Amino acid sequence: MDKAAKSGDIPIIDIAPFLKGSKKGKHQVAAELDRACREFGFLIIEGHGVSNALVADTREISRKFFALSHWEKARLRMPPDRYRGFLPIGSEDLAYSMDEQKNVPDWRECFVSGPHDHAYDEYHHGAAGARFFAPNVWPDRPARMRPIWEAYYAAMEDLADDLMRIFAVALDMPEAWFQDKIDKHITNFSVSYYPPQDTPPADNQLRCGPHSDYGSLTIVSSDTDVGGLQVLTSAGDWASVPCLPNTFVINLGDLMAEWTNDRWRSTLHRVVNPPRESADQSRLSFLFFHQPNYDAVIECLPSCTNPDDPPKYARVTSGEHVRRKVELSRAPDLVNGDGGIKI
Repeated sequence: MDKAAKSGDIPIIDIAPFLKGSKKGKHQVAAELDRACREFGFLIIEGHGVSNALVADTREISRKFFALSHWEKARLRMPPDRYRGFLPIGSEDLAYSMDEQKNVPDWRECFVSGPHDHAYDEYHHGAAGARFFAPNVWPDRPARMRPIWEAYYAAMEDLADDLMRIFAVALDMPEAWFQDKIDKHITNFSVSYYPPQDTPPADNQLRCGPHSDYGSLTIVSSDTDVGGLQVLTSAGDWASVPCLPNTFVINLGDLMAEWTNDRWRSTLHRVVNPPRESADQSRLSFLFFHQPNYDAVIECLPSCTNPDDPPKYARVTSGEHVRRKVELSRAPDLVNGDGGIKI
């Protein structure tokens, strides 16, 4: 059985040959990734170099946080002025980010953190950047949550940097082309906890409603595929994405589709409910939503347009785009006039 069959047709790509630096290895990995991004907008990577122990530690400490009582987690509820902290069940419906206002809120809890190791300067803390680089909030317990999460965030920064270099080569651009557009990125790291469903969900209620992601790419790690991730195929079917050991799922976001003039796909996906016989199983997912610098201008790459395929999208900055999407995703009855969650 080949790798595509094992992954439910989502390609598995070993990126180690690119990271080792040989010309042949870089060309091979870039070509495989280009095919995956054209056909699926999703891929599974191995050979990434991220410590399995770090992933396990982050998973263990995160489960301890979500096991706390609701009142203790609610002390860290996301404030109106920043996308940081705890979101209880009912705070978001990601289908709203697609302007599809018909679903009930997602059946999940989240805890969100953002950049933590950056300069104290005008770019990061002035009027334009303060919202994107707002301080993180952390619980008193579990005691080691902050250092473990920050270590995981740093590992994902490195992996995202590697992936963006592969992307550049795959798109026939210089390998370092994206670097000055992501060197002050505004990535949010969100851990989603999908609790057991002791009572059946409401009509149309999913663990996470259909949506596409906002930015350049998302790095996903989950601990089970029961009640798991599904992607909408080009044939219009929902296909399950397997949970494979020592791998990460990568999907493209809307800005990457715009950057590439739809050469690459930002694919609709969702997280479905578990079957009733497995309704007692929870699920934990790490979601590193890589987002370019807030002032990075997103416009068609030179390699993705020609006289017969002119640019399809207007110029937009990364910050403008993600701000609108985040505000749309918040359940209407929980939103203040400024797009914040009501406390």
